[in-house]
Amino acid sequence: MKINEFSPIGLIHSPYKKPEGVPIQPVYSGEITAEIEIYPEFQQGLQDLDGFSHIILLYFFHKSKEYRLLCRPFLDNKERGLFATRAPKRPNPIGLSIVKLLKIDENMITIGSPDMIDGTPLLDIKPYIDVFDVKKKVKNGWYDTAANRAQTTADDRFIK
Repeated sequence: MKINEFSPIGLIHSPYKKPEGVPIQPVYSGEITAEIEIYPEFQQGLQDLDGFSHIILLYFFHKSKEYRLLCRPFLDNKERGLFATRAPKRPNPIGLSIVKLLKIDENMITIGSPDMIDGTPLLDIKPYIDVFDVKKKVKNGWYDTAANRAQTTADDRFIK
């Protein structure tokens, strides 16, 4: 059963031109910024977004072509179940990032801490609200004992 086909609401313009070297999560982006170009027909939906310090971006991993149900994540040497990782090669290649909202100027949004490549199609934006989104007493699964916790940027394992 197919649920729906999605259309992008905009494009992410990032300084990262290829997957290799992209931070594996926004926390590793440092002071890097990027811009999101919202298509004109969706610009009105940006109203009131500037009151939030962070936003959740849902986007399409447009360079991802196939997937495996077992993969070796960036932070570990052991194969893990795909759904226990944040690997970009997925049955539905949807990415999620929480980024800092720096500025909105008409249909352009400037964000901090991007972890996506240039030209990434943006599917949706949601406000980050700490009361809803911060969880306490969490378990981090295999990550707590991961072998490569020092790795902060992507290599080529998910583009081959």
